Amino acid sequence: MGVVRLSARVDYALRAVAELASAGGGPDRPVTADQLARAQGIPPKFLESILLQLRRGGIVNAQRGPEGGYWLARPAGNITLADVIRVIDGPLANVRGQRPEQLGYQGSAHALQEVWIALRASEREILELVTIGDVATGELPERVRQLTADPTAWV
Repeated sequence: MGVVRLSARVDYALRAVAELASAGGGPDRPVTADQLARAQGIPPKFLESILLQLRRGGIVNAQRGPEGGYWLARPAGNITLADVIRVIDGPLANVRGQRPEQLGYQGSAHALQEVWIALRASEREILELVTIGDVATGELPERVRQLTADPTAWV
């Protein structure tokens, strides 16, 4: 469990949504999937299915046709990393595919359940704190800057 393991789908989704935020597209200037794929080096076919999930999850809006493309469904500052991750991969922090509160630890291992729940809570704190707007502007919250200021965080 240790570190958050983000799937390639989540990584690509976060990058695509951050790209949409910085492109500043809207219904009047949608950004094409090809533009997003090129800007972030994401395989186009893979991105198409991710964008479909993001549309169904209310993160992006889409318009079909020659003038079509994608734009954020709400302001980038109102979309957290957690919002995107949940749309793509479901609930945060599972252990062996199960939610920690459903695991049955016994005896001397009983406290592990609380450790997994605390870990999930700390991951959730950061993922709920950071917005797509923060990522797109590079202006991350102070709490994130504090954590990354520690050189041991990078190894």
